[in-house]
Amino acid sequence: MRAFFATCPKGLEYLLKDELAALGAAGVREALAGVHFEGTLETAYRACLWSRLASRVLLPLAEFDAPDDEALYAGVQAVDWGAHLAPHGTLAVDAHVAQSRLTHSQFVAQRAKDAVVDQFRQREGARPGVDTGEPDLRLNLRLKRDRATLSIDLAGAPLHRRGWRERQGEAPLKENLAAAMLLRARWPELYAGGGALLDPMCGSGTILIEAALMAADVAPGLRREYFGLLGWKGHDIALWRGLLDEANRRAEQGLRGLRACFFGSDADPRMVQTAKRNAQEAGVAGFLTLERHDAAHAAPPAGYAHGLVITNPPYGERLGERAELPALYRALGAALRERFAGWRAAVLAGDAELGRAIGLHADRRYALYNGALETVLLLFEIRPQDAAPRERKPLSPGAQMLKNRLEKTVRHLRRRLQREGIHCWRAYDQDLPEYAAAIDVYAAASGDAWLHVQEYRAPAEIPAELARTRLREIVRVAGEVFAVPRGRIALKTRERGKGGAKYGQLDQRGEFVEVEEGGLKFLVNLTDYLDTGLFLDHRLVRARLRELAKGRRFLNLFAYTATASVYAAAGGARDTTSVDLSATYLDWASRNLALNGFSGERHRLAQADALDFLRRDRGRYGLVYVDPPTFSNSKRAEDFDVQRDHAALLLACGERLADDGVIVFSNNFRRFRLDRAALEARFAIEDWSAASIPFDFARRADIHGCWLLRPHGAAAQVNPWDTARPKA
Repeated sequence: MRAFFATCPKGLEYLLKDELAALGAAGVREALAGVHFEGTLETAYRACLWSRLASRVLLPLAEFDAPDDEALYAGVQAVDWGAHLAPHGTLAVDAHVAQSRLTHSQFVAQRAKDAVVDQFRQREGARPGVDTGEPDLRLNLRLKRDRATLSIDLAGAPLHRRGWRERQGEAPLKENLAAAMLLRARWPELYAGGGALLDPMCGSGTILIEAALMAADVAPGLRREYFGLLGWKGHDIALWRGLLDEANRRAEQGLRGLRACFFGSDADPRMVQTAKRNAQEAGVAGFLTLERHDAAHAAPPAGYAHGLVITNPPYGERLGERAELPALYRALGAALRERFAGWRAAVLAGDAELGRAIGLHADRRYALYNGALETVLLLFEIRPQDAAPRERKPLSPGAQMLKNRLEKTVRHLRRRLQREGIHCWRAYDQDLPEYAAAIDVYAAASGDAWLHVQEYRAPAEIPAELARTRLREIVRVAGEVFAVPRGRIALKTRERGKGGAKYGQLDQRGEFVEVEEGGLKFLVNLTDYLDTGLFLDHRLVRARLRELAKGRRFLNLFAYTATASVYAAAGGARDTTSVDLSATYLDWASRNLALNGFSGERHRLAQADALDFLRRDRGRYGLVYVDPPTFSNSKRAEDFDVQRDHAALLLACGERLADDGVIVFSNNFRRFRLDRAALEARFAIEDWSAASIPFDFARRADIHGCWLLRPHGAAAQVNPWDTARPKA
């Protein structure tokens, strides 16, 4: 068994994980923009030939520290390159650099190439050539946080290049993104059920051709003439030829049984002709019907009562100014409502605003990346009632009480929110016992409002159906009061199981919303995780950190999405260090920092267990923020219980604290008791819990605790909050 890594566009990781498992891979686990997997060489070859989603398939050779060019050179030279490349072969190196002292990817690639070439020159007296197009050996070097991973690129060129495309339109859609759209829309299931596929803005035909090849069981790599594995000395020619023979047999059989159920149109006659030529190159032209007309005239093909309407409308320069595009999306939505009842639809919209112009409620949303451009895939089930607006039932007496309460809250707080510049806040927190939920408002930088609704556990005596009815009423009333459509209301529901009540399955949309707090920008994700990335009850704690940070080195333990680090940097911290065990959260943290202009060596991100970091680190910090979880049993870290372990944690922080430093410690365990006996010999302790609760969380004054700890003898700073904090 060998370890491999398949790269993919962000947003495709979970689909690729399932695809690789179906191809026989073991140990499959997703990462950011890729999937780790294990298997034999045959497994990797199958991934190269059969993956519809992957961009590249990498075989890691070495991993090493590379803080400077000499260490990089030595690490690359430590590999025996004679086992992988002939002396007179050709070579190329692709380098990707992030959060490292070596910042120039071209320099890193050149230095790695030199190390390989010098080894051949020293051993063989000959050196490989360089071919950036189709080399015998393509290397992939990823340098992140000064740690290098060096791999062989078995694909050699991006796998989305299937080998059939004659030319691309002005707004090209990558083939693996088209495949992801089809899989998210469950096209294989629809095809098996006798459905048709229609793309009313087909462009160069990418979606139609991918759909036909998918239905015919044609390997996506079958028409490619070049793979990186072909010139590699470790290549197993017999194994590869056997896989190609199998793929050819499957393609021949699949094309014999393929139905001619693929329909496309475009307003641009040149695109229609291009799509026809591409379909001919792909070998599926006889199964496609292509016509010239615009999306407003789209209609179900004769003889098909159900199927999939799937399209990638323009969202860039193809139709000129963006201001023209909402009308196009509205026309598409009108056609779907009027003519496609019983069909499924999938639309890759340029952004959420364009998606809303369709005028239909999306059943699912997924963030996908078309190159560097973030888009949103909207999935719809077109129902007969979508053709005309439904009359809404009158509110129940209880729901009307809830609406009155919410409207009163909005009237009471509107001026204060405007005066204090608060855009993200808690509007409701089980104010009426019958309606057991919390409602948080997130105002996006785009001007749109989002609602985040979290259901609380209903009392045991409340029937489950009544609790569900009340939750539906909460969502409806909140949407009406805040004028937020259902598509922008994120709902977290609870399920009862053997372990008691817990939150149910969350989405995996990868959809981030940019919001503002305290004049700073943050990304929140309202659907995929239990928490959104911005703890609203800690708003005043973050503001206090900004007040304390000036001129100090800042350490953020259990950093999560590093919102506290952003505040400290904005407050004039000399530098920031954010520590978290999760690579997902650290990537999110780096995006938050960069969004506010904080990047580079002054803003360090460390993937580590907090206690282990404190043991290894030798830095001294003027401000340390500690906001641990209530408990953690991660396999990658020591078990942690905040009540049991907080004293040892804070004493360890004290070892890293400057003489005049401050520790700000908070946590959300409602029954927490600070172990003063263990801490007072070392620290002067200020309980700041009550003052740290924002006015919109006043109903839950125990939602968190907060303490400031200073070494004895350190001069306490004047607390501006004692006099300047607005009264509730």
